[in-house]
Amino acid sequence: MLEQFEKIGKDAFKDLKKINDPTALEDFRIKYLGRKGQIIQMLSQIGQLPPDQRRTAGQLANKTKKQVTEAFEKLKESLLEARQEKAKEFIDVTLPGKPVNIGKTHVITQTTNELLEIFGRMGFAVAYGPEVEDEWHNYFALNIGPEHPARDPFDAFYIDENTLLRSHTSPVQIRVMERTKPPIRVVAPGRVYRPDTVDATHMYMFHQLEALVVDDGVSMVDMKTTIDQFIRTFFGPDIKWRLRPSFFPFTEPSAEVDLLWTDKHGKQDWMEVAGCGMVDPNVFDAVGIDKEKYTGWAFGFGIERLAMIKYGITDIRLFFENDLRFLKQF
Repeated sequence: MLEQFEKIGKDAFKDLKKINDPTALEDFRIKYLGRKGQIIQMLSQIGQLPPDQRRTAGQLANKTKKQVTEAFEKLKESLLEARQEKAKEFIDVTLPGKPVNIGKTHVITQTTNELLEIFGRMGFAVAYGPEVEDEWHNYFALNIGPEHPARDPFDAFYIDENTLLRSHTSPVQIRVMERTKPPIRVVAPGRVYRPDTVDATHMYMFHQLEALVVDDGVSMVDMKTTIDQFIRTFFGPDIKWRLRPSFFPFTEPSAEVDLLWTDKHGKQDWMEVAGCGMVDPNVFDAVGIDKEKYTGWAFGFGIERLAMIKYGITDIRLFFENDLRFLKQF
């Protein structure tokens, strides 16, 4: 009977080598390791042996069962891994596709595009300029002298003595007037940088939309009419806005544009959204335009503040925090 036990073990290992699919493996388990399998039956026959053979037969039967069981489990795991790998490679093209999260343009980009579309309908071309500027374009040509406080190193991001991150989009005006003869009618969107104290309405980096019109006989009435048409197109006819006197070195006379908005406490107040005015004659001298023949006006709107008022956003910092809960609303 010991020879029979050895033969069952050899047959089991021989059959195991031929198996390459789960169905055959299950048949093997039933044949050898099931309740009526050959190895289990072999163990049940040990009690029928003479007492002097039972110990040896028991050791042989248990060893055979252990080795066959281990080999069976190892092959089972191997076949399962192979099946999983094959499943990964298989693509059922008839199944519905997985939904893809499609990104959206940022609310500031959406606002900028809408502004450009409005001014495009009003006959304005679009101009761009560098964000790293020299002092000539950022200050001197705009009639901002060395003594002006805006040129203090604490009020601008200087890279070296003559180079800085532009503090407004007005340098684009200078670059346009340097290479273009009147009539001029352009808008210039872009980022600007100022070391302001960050709060609900101020950031050290924000976006402006500059506008410049230079022609024969241009007046403040033209500027105010353009601003009124633009604001009512962008916000709707019920928006409340006002002009109030101000001062800028590069415009004379100058004014600021305020819009009525509601802050996070539910209080209505005026928010300054733009500076504007007639182009100062000294600016025309700097770019070689005849100040006796031409006049012009310019303004610079803060794009973030326009978006805040239009969409009821009460904190400018939300634009830059990359919180998808906020961004997905637009």
